Amino acid sequence: MVELKWLWERIGKDKPGYIVALFLAFMVSVASIVVPHITRIIVDTFITNPDAATNIVAFRSYLIQLLVFLVVFTLFRTVLSFISMMLFEKISQNVVFKLKNELYDKLQRQDNSYYVKYSTGDLMSTMTGDLDMIRHSISWLLKTIMESLTVFFIALVYLYTINHRLTLWMAVLAPFIFILTHQLSKEVRPMYGILRDRFTDLNSAAQENIAANRVVKAFGTEQYEIEKFNKISYEYQVANENVSYTWIKYNPALEMLSQSFSVILLLVGGIYMMRGDLSYGDFAAYSGLIWAISNPMRQIGILINDIQRIAISTHKIHQISEAKSKITKEKYIPNPRRLIGDIEFVDVSFGHDDDDVLKNVSFKLDSKKRVAIIGPTGSGKTTLVNLLMRRFDPLEGYISVDGIDIREYELDEYQSNIAITTQNAILFSDTIQNNIAYGMKDFDEAKMIDAAKSAFAYDFIEDTKEGYETLVGEDGVGLSGGQQQRVALARAFASERPILILDDTTSALDNKTEKLILKSLDLKRDETTQVIITQRVSTAKASDLILVLDKGSIIEQGTHETLIEKQGYYAMMNKLQREPEEGV
Repeated sequence: MVELKWLWERIGKDKPGYIVALFLAFMVSVASIVVPHITRIIVDTFITNPDAATNIVAFRSYLIQLLVFLVVFTLFRTVLSFISMMLFEKISQNVVFKLKNELYDKLQRQDNSYYVKYSTGDLMSTMTGDLDMIRHSISWLLKTIMESLTVFFIALVYLYTINHRLTLWMAVLAPFIFILTHQLSKEVRPMYGILRDRFTDLNSAAQENIAANRVVKAFGTEQYEIEKFNKISYEYQVANENVSYTWIKYNPALEMLSQSFSVILLLVGGIYMMRGDLSYGDFAAYSGLIWAISNPMRQIGILINDIQRIAISTHKIHQISEAKSKITKEKYIPNPRRLIGDIEFVDVSFGHDDDDVLKNVSFKLDSKKRVAIIGPTGSGKTTLVNLLMRRFDPLEGYISVDGIDIREYELDEYQSNIAITTQNAILFSDTIQNNIAYGMKDFDEAKMIDAAKSAFAYDFIEDTKEGYETLVGEDGVGLSGGQQQRVALARAFASERPILILDDTTSALDNKTEKLILKSLDLKRDETTQVIITQRVSTAKASDLILVLDKGSIIEQGTHETLIEKQGYYAMMNKLQREPEEGV
């Protein structure tokens, strides 16, 4: 089986310990015939034997030794079983620990195109449910398969030595059981795939709606979201029921066949006893080991279910572990060089599926200068910034920083020179201090406070009860939109990187705060090259270069004054944004 082979490979350095655990489990399984064998001796010698009373007196010490051995051996077998289970559990936890870290590392290294393809709910399902299935498989599934096979064949061999004809009568049921389980496997596997997909849909719906709770409440669409979730939940229920009903459909037949072993023993074994071909001790041995034959047969359905589930889980894990990112960090650089910040785009084009997002974009920006990018929605502004950050690579042309194609830099070194704040401020569920200090190489409280002042976040932080230790909540839910933007901007300032990107950062700020932040940016011109995406002429006009994008192309570029003189799109935006102010 491919899945079991993959599991074995994932055990890695724990293979010696796992082999020991398997060996102990094997010994426990083999030892299962000891107690029935001793019971057989006691029954035939000291209970049903015509000279039983004489034997008890003559071999009293032998009988006591057998009884003591049964007690001691049972305890010994229990200890071996305990050690084996502890080893299985420890190793399974180790494997899942390593897998979680590997998968998380892999996710961190994926480019943007990967997250377009896979939803958060799907990835979370893999990182939780699928990995727990791996733990279950290593700690229980592999062990149970080995134990069931060992016990089954050891018991058959031992019973065959007692009475081969009775054993063959019992073994005749095995082919029917295997036919049923094969059919069950064929039916249930695709159902588990559907069930896993419905579980992903359920996770995605819950994650998206909890994250967007403010939007839901703002639009009063709680009932709509509840009904939508109920529909997805019902589809998951139906998929779960289909799997369960399929199992239930086959389970009575499997249970009947496994119970038939006892019926055969009573009927055929009883006849053999009446004919003198089977002793009472032999019958007791068969009775003691009937579970060793019937129980593995009974567990086949459960094992088939788990094997199908592990097949689906390993497939999902493979999707992450084998994903290839076009843009990867080959290594981490502890002390990256600081770039100067000269930026140049040369005939850069980019698109998705024959849809051009940027077409032949060219401009040059010297270090310590500011470029503002303005244009209608969908003009390619954010894509331009994503290319600069090397989240994607151009399909045509190239981007250089300090005269070097950015693809020639080590990705870690290059991106460590860029700080960004986005329109939707992304904050971690942590303290304000940790959010601001997130991009700092070495924590410096004075620099952190200075960054907060530069972003005009200092006053509202000081007004909070916990100050910089205030927890902002998931996605900064404990702060207003403007406060979130200012904390995110402080984080960018605190990182002190030579290239600073503001992706419509001032959109959630009032005009007064915007002007104050622009003053801060002016004070930092000697430290950073600034790239600002904005829809506000008031934000763009103090820039050294203004680019006007429309449908992926630069339709205008220049300073505020030169663009006003051209009487084009920029001049129109300037007029539209000034008229309301004059009317007030």
